[in-house]
Amino acid sequence: MRPLDPRLLRRSRAARGFVLAGGALALLQAGATIGFAWALATLVTRFIDGAAPRSFGGILALLLVAASVRALSGWLWEWVGSAGAMRVKAELRDDLLAALERRPGGIRNLTTARAATLLGPGLDALDEYFGRYLPQLVLTVVATPVLIVAVWTADWVSGLIMVIVLPLIPVFMALVGMATEAVQRRQWQRLQSLSKGFLEVLGGLSTLLVFGRAERQVTRIRTVTDAYRSSTMKVLRVTFLSGFTLELAASLSVALVAVSIGLRLVAGDFTLAPGLFVLVLAPDVFLPLRNVGAAFHASTAGLEASRDALDLLDQAEADAAGGTGAPATAAATVAAQPHARGASEPDPAGLRIRDLRVLRDGSPVLEGFDVDAAPGEFVVVMGESGSGKSSLLAALLGFAEVEGEAALDGEPIGAATRSRIAWSGQSSQLLAGTIADNVRLGHADAPGALLDRALRLGGVDLPADRVLGPGGTGLSGGQAQRVATARAVHRLLATDGRLLLLDEPSSALDPDRERALGARLRELAREGRIVLATTHRAGLADAADRVIRLPEVARV
Repeated sequence: MRPLDPRLLRRSRAARGFVLAGGALALLQAGATIGFAWALATLVTRFIDGAAPRSFGGILALLLVAASVRALSGWLWEWVGSAGAMRVKAELRDDLLAALERRPGGIRNLTTARAATLLGPGLDALDEYFGRYLPQLVLTVVATPVLIVAVWTADWVSGLIMVIVLPLIPVFMALVGMATEAVQRRQWQRLQSLSKGFLEVLGGLSTLLVFGRAERQVTRIRTVTDAYRSSTMKVLRVTFLSGFTLELAASLSVALVAVSIGLRLVAGDFTLAPGLFVLVLAPDVFLPLRNVGAAFHASTAGLEASRDALDLLDQAEADAAGGTGAPATAAATVAAQPHARGASEPDPAGLRIRDLRVLRDGSPVLEGFDVDAAPGEFVVVMGESGSGKSSLLAALLGFAEVEGEAALDGEPIGAATRSRIAWSGQSSQLLAGTIADNVRLGHADAPGALLDRALRLGGVDLPADRVLGPGGTGLSGGQAQRVATARAVHRLLATDGRLLLLDEPSSALDPDRERALGARLRELAREGRIVLATTHRAGLADAADRVIRLPEVARV
């Protein structure tokens, strides 16, 4: 039996609201159960004693009211559990997506497959936790003590039996729960492996088909699928066995109370009314505990997923607070050329970077970077692989940990300034659809003239209505690169952005196209925008207003 994770209560208002509402419902249900048991016992004993029928009216009314309240509270439990699960899932997903947005460069140990599994079927498993397990756990904590007090008041012997026997059930549950938790954790790990394997094969399917290796992946998928099936069957076996054990323990406990009452009734040491009252209440005393054990197994997948989500959120917060704690080591020192305007203090408008230090997992990959870029400038950063070019752009986008000063138009660079920045990475990342769909991605309602201009500035000489396959198949590397550049330019124009960042935009272009791209980027900058591109080729650098060279770095 596992209580609600305190971290979930701290993060989720819906979880806190569920606990409070559940406590009130548990008290209501306990009161209705006691009223129902008393009314039923009184009605039976009066009927046996031959009381007048007219005296049954009030008791029958109480019986009906108590039964109705119990049914209503059961329906409310279903509604509260369903609503609580949906809200908690939404809050956890929002928090995870917000953490990823703040750190799009990635959260440590969070792979694409793990994120897809967690955000999808993983958190969906919380339905069972909030719909079945947690309501019974709240009933156990709140209602069971109330019912035991009622039984003790009516018959202290039966109350004593329950107090002695009742703790044995949680002991069995704890033993079974430890075994269940172990097999469930293995099942969750197998599910993540299955998701990872499937996504990897799906992502590389076109390459596998080209080289005739697709059929070999069937064995890999079959292996991980069989492993997941085997772990699922182990969970089911433990579930059935533990359910039988808990049912047997609860049934024997109720039987002890019933035998005790029966023997004392035969001996004349006990009256019928309190005996019936205790017998009616006894199953309800043990029922929440039995239901907790039965629902625990169905909820363990949600528990593992929520714990995984909370661990990732804690890790993201620790990383954001500088919790990676890796010692700093020497990195490349960048010497920027003097600013073209020669001013000691540049105008706040534009890009200003002072002593920028970019960190990856707590270790610096670039440090000591200084540059001022005014509106209208085209700046190129040159360097070999590993010198920190991509890390610099990631820092300007708010995707990496940084130290030092970096501001755009006087505002510190980060998530807040990302809406004024358009960018294109080294990978084209195109989607199935037309070239126009890819270029206008995110801004489909922009005027058509912007599309034509973005295609021209990006150097795309293909029809805008040409249809591409998944991942942009149907284009050469250089064509895909130009479409990706046009998409970044289109976003810059559609949002009236201030800064365009391009990571190796000409790496797949021939020299003539590279020089033409440089000229068009300089034309775009002259409109009052800043264009910052990274490259290791001289063709693009020749068109720039300034070139900043990064020395080669031995450390990768």
